[in-house]
Amino acid sequence: MLRLIGIPYDANSSYKKGSALAPEHIRLMDEEGSANKFCEQGKEIIENVNYKDCGDIAFTKTDAAFAYNKIKETISNELKDGSKIISLGGDHSISFPVIEAFSKKHQNLNVLHLDAHADLYDNFENNPYSHASPFARLMERGCINSLTQVGIRTFNTHQREQAKRFGVKIIEMKDFNTDFINSLESPLYISLDIDVLDPAFAPGISHHEPGGMTTRQLLNIIQNINVPIVGADIVELNPKRDINNVTAMVAYKLFKELASKMIN
Repeated sequence: MLRLIGIPYDANSSYKKGSALAPEHIRLMDEEGSANKFCEQGKEIIENVNYKDCGDIAFTKTDAAFAYNKIKETISNELKDGSKIISLGGDHSISFPVIEAFSKKHQNLNVLHLDAHADLYDNFENNPYSHASPFARLMERGCINSLTQVGIRTFNTHQREQAKRFGVKIIEMKDFNTDFINSLESPLYISLDIDVLDPAFAPGISHHEPGGMTTRQLLNIIQNINVPIVGADIVELNPKRDINNVTAMVAYKLFKELASKMIN
């Protein structure tokens, strides 16, 4: 059965805190009744029927190294029986230990990273665990067979050099098309930063970056993936900046669409 795990951790955020509150708010969208539980492909996504909510990882301290080890250990344990997992962050730093754990279970793991930011900084604010660096850490360790980044619109010189260094496939938002979908390989992990969307569609994020995708463009990407998805994360929702739970509802819909692709 598909598993859902909340990772309420945002101590590695470089700008505004608040994404640690996201798992609670996304779950609220499932509970409050303003939308039904069906995905657009006709499956009803129901807790304890086709997915199990494993609750949140509890952090007894905010130390970055502690959090990294706690997340990696928890995900590794949940993967032992071959389960698929959707993680709800939290800032994007949680993807480093989560994906590393997946890479130990699934050889030749391929990652589709949907984001306004490449998150490839070698050293951001002297914090190797920064939410600006998870994919640099993963590529350094050889955890990923291939990394495809889509929606990027904040490249600077350093991150372009990093992308070239690691052989990352980039579809910048200014050049957006969906041809990359046909080249995705399995096993596939999807890391979905809500700020891949234009702030008009997702105001509840810490880093507003105009010029992003529409919600429909993002849904079309998910719905047209034709290879098995073994895991996913949804990160960087900041309820403190949301407006009437608009972004939380977007995140909930994205959860349902991802779940529908992962449920057998």
